[in-house]
Amino acid sequence: MTLSSIRPAKITAVLPGSIAEEVGFEVGDAIVSINGTKPRDLIDYNFLCADEFLALEVLDREGNLHQVEIEKDYDDNLGLEFETALFDGLIQCNNHCPFCFIDQQPPGKRDTLYLKDDDYRLSFLYGSYLTLTNLTEKEWQRIETMRLSPLYVSVHATEPDIRVRLLKNERAGLIKKQFKWFQERRLQIHAQVVVCPGINDGIHLERTLKDLAEFHLGEIPTILSAAVVPVGLTKFRPTQDELIPVRQEKAKEVIQQVQSLQQKFYHQFNSHFAWLADEWFLIAQEELPPESHYEDYPQIGNGVGSIRQFIGEFQTTAKELLPKKIKAQKTLTWVVGNAVEKAFTPLVEQLNKVENLTIKLAALNSDYWGQEITVTGLLTGQDIVSKLQNQDNGDGILLPSILLKDHDTIFLDDMTVEEVSTRLKVPIIIVNGIADLMLNCS
Repeated sequence: MTLSSIRPAKITAVLPGSIAEEVGFEVGDAIVSINGTKPRDLIDYNFLCADEFLALEVLDREGNLHQVEIEKDYDDNLGLEFETALFDGLIQCNNHCPFCFIDQQPPGKRDTLYLKDDDYRLSFLYGSYLTLTNLTEKEWQRIETMRLSPLYVSVHATEPDIRVRLLKNERAGLIKKQFKWFQERRLQIHAQVVVCPGINDGIHLERTLKDLAEFHLGEIPTILSAAVVPVGLTKFRPTQDELIPVRQEKAKEVIQQVQSLQQKFYHQFNSHFAWLADEWFLIAQEELPPESHYEDYPQIGNGVGSIRQFIGEFQTTAKELLPKKIKAQKTLTWVVGNAVEKAFTPLVEQLNKVENLTIKLAALNSDYWGQEITVTGLLTGQDIVSKLQNQDNGDGILLPSILLKDHDTIFLDDMTVEEVSTRLKVPIIIVNGIADLMLNCS
C-alpha cells in the first residue's frame, strides 16, 4: 500500500452531542490527515485521535480543504462514523479454497458480493476470519507494533499438506510457524476449522484440534478458542471440485468426536476450548448443548451457541416486553431458515399465548442456493417469494435484518424488500433483534 492509495476518510454520521458536532463536522466531509499523518484505516484513526491535541486536514463536501484544530481529553471520541473502516482499500484473498462462499455464487450480481476479504484489520476490528497467507512483511510488523490482538484465523488443518490442499496456496503450510510467531509476541488468536468430509475430517480433525490445544497453554494462551464448522455448499460451486456435503451421519460422527475431545480439554484447561457450530446439531437432528456449555460465547460469530443465546435473550426480553393481550387481532408471518425450525417452534408457541396475536413460523430452505437445510442469513428474496406467494401471510411478514445487506434493503440475490413486498402483496417488517420483534408483536 502506498500513500497515494489512501483515500480521505468520508464521514457518514456525526453523533449528536459529540465533539465533532460542536466543531461543525457534517456528513459528506472527509478527513485527509491527523497531525500530519494520513490514516490508512479505522485502526490508525483511533490511534491518532487518542492525542489531546489534533490538527486535522478536512475536505468538505464541496471539495474545499480546511485546517481544523481540536483540544480534548486524552482518548475522548470525536463522534464520527465513516463510509468504510479501510481508507486504503481491502486486502483481498489470493487463495483458491474450493469451499469459499464467494466462489459459490452465481455471476452477474452486485460487485461487493465478489470481494474476497483476507484483511487482518477487519479481523481485528470486527472478528472476520483471515488465513494469514496474504500478509506482507510490513503488515506482520504492523500487527506486532500495534498489538493487533486477538485476530481470527481460518486454520482448517494444521498438517501442511492438508492445509495446502484446501487453500491451494503453498504458504498455507506455514500455519504452525505462524502460531509460534504469535506465541513469541504474546499475541492471541481465535481459530476456525471448516470440516470438509473426506479431506480434513476424522484423524485429521483430531490432529488439528490437538495441535491447536498445544497453543492454549500458559498464562497468555496463543489460541484462545477453536470453532468447528460444517462446510457449506451451494449449487453454483464448480462441478469439478472434490467437496461433498455434510449429511446427518457425518454430523453425528463429528459431534461424538469433538465432544470426546472437549471432555479432555475441559479436564486440562477447565474450558471446552473447541466448540461445535450449532449447524452440526441441526443437521444431526440432535439437541443443542445447554446454555452453560458455551461459557462466555467466544465463538458466537461462528454460530457457536447463537441459538441458545437467542433463546435465552428471547425469554428475558419476553418477560419485559411481551404483553398478555393486544388490542386488535394481528396475524404475522415470521421468516426463518428451516435449520432453526425445531428450536424456534417453542418460541412461536409462547408468542401465540398473547391474546389476539397469531404468529406463523415460515421455516424455509433455499432453492436459490440449492440447499435442503438453510440458515436464516442465506435466505434470498426469491426464496421468500416462491415459498410464500400462495399462502395467507396475514397482516405482515417479520423479516430478520440478518437477511439483508448492512443498513440496506437488498437480499443476497439483489432483490429488494420492496419487490418482495409487492410480489406477496403484504407489508414487510424488518426486525432488528429480539426487542424489535416483541415490539412489532404488540
